[in-house]
Amino acid sequence: MAFLDTRHKKKSLTLTTLLLSILLLVLFYIGLTYMDPPIENGISVNFGTTDFGNGRVQPKEKVQSEPMDTPPVEPTKQEVAEAEEIPEKVQEEVKEAPAEKVLTQEDEESIKIKQAQEAKKKADAAVAEQKRKAEEAEKKAKAEAERIAQQKREAEEKAKQEQEAKKKKLDELMGGLNKSEGTASGSEGDDNRAGDKGSPDGDPYATSYYGSPGSGSGTGGYGLNGRSLVNKGKVPQECNESGRVVVKITVDRSGKVIKAEPGVRGTTNNSPCLLEPARKTAFMHKWNLDSNAPSQQIGFVVVNFKLGE
Repeated sequence: MAFLDTRHKKKSLTLTTLLLSILLLVLFYIGLTYMDPPIENGISVNFGTTDFGNGRVQPKEKVQSEPMDTPPVEPTKQEVAEAEEIPEKVQEEVKEAPAEKVLTQEDEESIKIKQAQEAKKKADAAVAEQKRKAEEAEKKAKAEAERIAQQKREAEEKAKQEQEAKKKKLDELMGGLNKSEGTASGSEGDDNRAGDKGSPDGDPYATSYYGSPGSGSGTGGYGLNGRSLVNKGKVPQECNESGRVVVKITVDRSGKVIKAEPGVRGTTNNSPCLLEPARKTAFMHKWNLDSNAPSQQIGFVVVNFKLGE
């Protein structure tokens, strides 16, 4: 339709329809009410001018009252006696009234007592509840303290175990140095682990940590624990110098030298023209095959150089 050609008009139509529907529902449920038949406003009273009357003819105006000619009636003896008894009855009622008042006071006092007892019971119940809550809070606090203490003990025990494990591991790395029975302290050797490298029967001033150097007028020596030398050789120097060169070697299970480092402790001449021939000489050494030997075993080769060689 033409009057709904825009989005705003459609929205306005929807909103107007919704509001009118809500208004009709409100009027339907909470609209004006009426009574059928309507509520009467009081009671209709017959027209009259006196407190007494008789007959069926309703006068429209005030009627004239007639004088009463009835002679006065004298009270009888019985009426006189009853009139005399009235003060006595009034006195009896007056006498009985305080008793009722006393009963009323007793009822009020009993009600107050009951109220006081109920208030005391409520107060006692409140005190008991507070006491119970305090006991529960104390139990919870005690349990929490025990839990914290237990956690602290467990943490201390764990830290102690970790410390012992670290100490044990350090002892293993140090080769049991902390467990040795000696009294001296110190560390000496060419490895990465702390300890006094060598043999108990060796010379503390010796330059070698492996076996013993060759004796006599030979040109060198060797050392490899538990292995025997199968072959050796020597590379001559190219300069006319003398001295001793100690070469640190690494040997595999087959007995072959796979690494050589000349000029370690015990060397007396670190001249380059001696170090290189000594390194090549070390590679010419061959040890026996041993499948039970370490995959890489450390040893040494000592090469002695003389003048005129």
